[in-house]
Amino acid sequence: MLARLKRLAWPIAIAVLAAAVYTARISKEMVDFDVYRTAATRALHAEPLYRAEDGHYEFKYLPAFALAMAPFALIGEEAAKVVWYAVSVGLLMALVRWSVSGLPSRHLSPVALTWITVVFMAKFYAHELTLGQANGLLGVLLVAALLAVQIDRPVAAGVLVGLAAFVKPYALIMLPWLAAGYGAGAVLATLGVLAFGLLLPAAAYGWTGNVQLIADWWQTVRASTAPTLTGNDNISFAAMWAKWLGQGQLSAALAAATGALAVGLAILVWRRRRHVAEPEYLEWALLMVLIPLLSPQGWDYVLLLGTPAVVCMADRWRTESAGWRVFFGATLALLGLTIFDLMGRALYGRFMALSIVTVAAIAVLLSLAHLRARRAA
Repeated sequence: MLARLKRLAWPIAIAVLAAAVYTARISKEMVDFDVYRTAATRALHAEPLYRAEDGHYEFKYLPAFALAMAPFALIGEEAAKVVWYAVSVGLLMALVRWSVSGLPSRHLSPVALTWITVVFMAKFYAHELTLGQANGLLGVLLVAALLAVQIDRPVAAGVLVGLAAFVKPYALIMLPWLAAGYGAGAVLATLGVLAFGLLLPAAAYGWTGNVQLIADWWQTVRASTAPTLTGNDNISFAAMWAKWLGQGQLSAALAAATGALAVGLAILVWRRRRHVAEPEYLEWALLMVLIPLLSPQGWDYVLLLGTPAVVCMADRWRTESAGWRVFFGATLALLGLTIFDLMGRALYGRFMALSIVTVAAIAVLLSLAHLRARRAA
C-alpha cells in the first residue's frame, strides 16, 4: 500500500499544480485552441475552414485536423478548454517519460534525466500550454514512432508518422529516414495514412469541396509565411536570416543553404550509424530538432520537439571533455533558461530579435553530430 501511494504521489502533485496554474492564468489564454475549436465547428457544418478575415488566428492545418478536433466543438467552450489542457499536460508528461525511457545505454537515472530535461524545456512546455497548442501531440506521436522502431515495428512507426503529419506536415521529414533504414512497409504505411486523411474530409464536403479545401490550405500557408518571418517568436532558418539581413532574395537563398547544410549533417550522422549499437535515438532526435528550423513558421515553442535531444545531451554530458561540457551547458542554457520573466521585456525582445535561440538550436544539432562522431550515441 505504501509503495502504491508513493507511485501516486508525483502524478497527484502534478495534477494539483496543473489545476492551480490553469485556474490562475491559462484559463484566460489558450488562443490557439480557440482556433482549433472554431475550425472544428466549421468542419461539422461543412463550412469553409480557411478565411482571411480570421487574420493572425487563421486556421493553417490540414482539413483532417479540424475533423479530429470535432469532439471539442460538441461540448461547451470552458469544458473543452479544461479537457484539452488536461490532455496536453498528459501528452507533455508522456513526451518526457518516453524520451527518457527510449534513450539507450543511459548513464543517469530516469528520475535525474527527467528533472534535468524539464528544467531546460519548461519554458517551451509552459508556452505550449498557455497557447493551447498541439505540438505536445506531435511530439508524442513522433517519439512513439521512435519507440516502435526500437522494438522492430517499422510499419507501426510509419502509421504514427502519417498521423503526425496531420498535426504538422513537416513530420514527413522522417519519411526518408524510415525508407532508408526500414524499407517499403513503413513508407507505405505512412502514405496510406496520408491518403486516408486527405480523403476523409470528402465525407463532409464532397470530393470537389475537399479538393478546394486542400487548395485553400496550401494558399493560406503560402500567404501567411512571409509576414511571420521577422516576428520575435519565429526561430526558423528563414526567420534567422530575415531578421539579420531583412527579407529578400539573399536571405531566402541563405536560409535554403542553411537548411541544405542541416539536412546534409543529418545524412552524415546517419552514414556513421554502423559505428554504434543503437543508432536510432540520436538520429530521430536530430530530425525532430530540424522540424521547427526548416519550417518557415517554426515558432519557438515548437522546440519542445527537442526533448529527446536534450535528454541525450544531458545524459552524455559527464562523459565529455571539459570543452564540450562547456559547449553543451552553454547551448542548453541559451536554449532553455532564457526566460521572459527573468530577462525582462526589452532584453528578451532583443535576444529573440537576434535569433539567438535559433543559434542555440543549431548548436544542439552540432552537439548531436559530435556525439555520433565520438560513437557515444
